[in-house]
Amino acid sequence: MPDTENETDVDATTESSEAASAPVEDAPVWTVPDDVLLASVAQALDALKEITPAATIGAPAGHIVEGEHVLSLLFECTMSGYPGWHWTVTLSRIDDESAPSVLEAELMPGERALLAPDWVPWSERLAEYQASQEAIAAAEADAGDDDDEADDELDVDDDDETDDDFEDEDEDGEDGEHDVHDLHPDDLDGVDIESADESYDDADDSDDSDIDDDSAAFDAEVSEADEAEAETDNDGPEPPAVSGGAQLTEEDQRHDEGDQPQA
Repeated sequence: MPDTENETDVDATTESSEAASAPVEDAPVWTVPDDVLLASVAQALDALKEITPAATIGAPAGHIVEGEHVLSLLFECTMSGYPGWHWTVTLSRIDDESAPSVLEAELMPGERALLAPDWVPWSERLAEYQASQEAIAAAEADAGDDDDEADDELDVDDDDETDDDFEDEDEDGEDGEHDVHDLHPDDLDGVDIESADESYDDADDSDDSDIDDDSAAFDAEVSEADEAEAETDNDGPEPPAVSGGAQLTEEDQRHDEGDQPQA
């Protein structure tokens, strides 16, 4: 006896697989607006006035076909802070014989609307903030290291320049100590070194002779001054001499004898 239950399961599986593999027909796209809904501007304005003041509603800004017998009418938004936004009223009707009805009225952003950024949880924002602070700290640390290296290089350069200056001064000093005796005939073209050497020696001898003459003249002046002082002393009055014929009295003799020490 055949198993009817298994046959039924197989048939059902086959039908479901065929249905899944069958191409799905796309829903029709309605591009032609419903004329009755398109003309229902007054009804749409009445719906908007129930949720916003009439002063915030501007001129009609177009429409969007949502489907068969479904249409959205757009109106400008005159509120400050909402550029690019539109008041939107969606209308529909069941068939060609029924009257339009309002499905919804709302403020919707357009293509050029100014939108708020997407909401991000606090935990993610905190993590991003911490990461940015760490990056800034690392950049400042790198900049500080670069500044230290630059300062070190400047110090080294300054030391090198100072050493070079000292070396130049030493070389200049050594060069200044050389005299004409250190030069050779080949050092200077067109200059008679030997004649210059002789002139230098003659100048030295002349200087020495001048010094000797000056010293001799000074000694002569000192001697003349001493002689003049001695003559002045000799020409002065002599102290009065004690008369040789004067006799000492007996009292003076006793006084002199008393002053002498006892033997």
